[in-house]
Amino acid sequence: MPPTSESAEPLSWLELAGLAKAEPDRIEGPTSAQANLRLFGQPESSLMVTLYRDHHAWCPYCQKIWLWLEFKRIPYRIRKVTMRCYGPKEPWFLEKVPSGMLPALELNGQLITESDEILLALEQQFGPLGMAMTSPDALELRRLERLLFQAWCIWLCSPRLSPKQQTLARDQFQGIALRFESELNQVEGPFLRGQEPQTVDLIFVPYVERMNASLAYYKGYRLRAEHPAIDRWFHALEQLETYRGTQSDFHTHAHDLPPQMGGCWSDDATEAQRLAERIDRGDGLGEDEACWVGVNQADQASIALGRVLRHQQRLREVNPMGADAFDRPLRCALTQLIHNTPCPPPSGSAAGLRYLRDRISVPRDMPLPAARLLRRALESTAQLDGPKQAKPLPVRDRFDQDPRPFISGS
Repeated sequence: MPPTSESAEPLSWLELAGLAKAEPDRIEGPTSAQANLRLFGQPESSLMVTLYRDHHAWCPYCQKIWLWLEFKRIPYRIRKVTMRCYGPKEPWFLEKVPSGMLPALELNGQLITESDEILLALEQQFGPLGMAMTSPDALELRRLERLLFQAWCIWLCSPRLSPKQQTLARDQFQGIALRFESELNQVEGPFLRGQEPQTVDLIFVPYVERMNASLAYYKGYRLRAEHPAIDRWFHALEQLETYRGTQSDFHTHAHDLPPQMGGCWSDDATEAQRLAERIDRGDGLGEDEACWVGVNQADQASIALGRVLRHQQRLREVNPMGADAFDRPLRCALTQLIHNTPCPPPSGSAAGLRYLRDRISVPRDMPLPAARLLRRALESTAQLDGPKQAKPLPVRDRFDQDPRPFISGS
């Protein structure tokens, strides 16, 4: 619906509930961060696999295993665990895995940790996805992924780099990214070795996705614009429902990475600051961030609405404004989301609205385009009240994202 010059009254919770879109089947439907069981048309009695992954659906090593199981359509159960930077680790998991490290996987009752060891065990049990991980070509590509990861870490996570060191770190990263492009250009098709993604692609996915976000936010470096073959690879992935179910957005990555990486450091250049401001506002970076062809915006707004409604009571309770005071501002933002019509919130609402804007986690809460729309609705509603911002997000931990208040209603 096009915007109008008139302001709207906020819809009631009952009216909003009538506009939400029903969620797809988590067990047999598309890949979903909310799923606890995936069967792919098989009986539950056939289950051989339990994946232990993070509640936030953010852990890069978990994403690699998650994608492999989804692309291979292996029935599996999911048990979710809190990453340490979000809150305390569950005692039942520490009894099983004393280190607390994720992912972990049970295969026929045997517990396996370390993501590459998990993939090797899954290959042995179910066959490879494309070339085997131990083939000479795959081993070379796996080494290249580690080199790209190391160059990214040096550039992103080294504090107080001088301008000359920034340039050297950028050049080193760019050189290895060009090697990745060269591998992508070896054969016809958007993926490393053909028309369909293989295990070697999935090994690159988690961290290249995080590189794309973090280098824009902290360095002003637009990976997809600089590297057309990587952009083509991302674009092909983003047309696959399986990948889209695991893909995060720039805002989530930019703010979840510092505690995990021991800090991420901006080069403080004008372009980095400009892109960071856009991402923080919730604007995103368009097709540099993601390009989901054919996605219906109204459907995505309804999906975002449904996810908020599922947790609206808890969202109001944890908001700094308090449950009662945040009721009307939240309904104003959701009215804006659905009707695309300004809905002025009560005075003093801006910081509370931006508090929620900053804590939408993709894909834990909703798909990427739904989150884009919700962030924009929250920000545009906050702008009607004023410039006051929420407190800056923490960088040593993300205990503000403790999942415990929300687990029962996920």
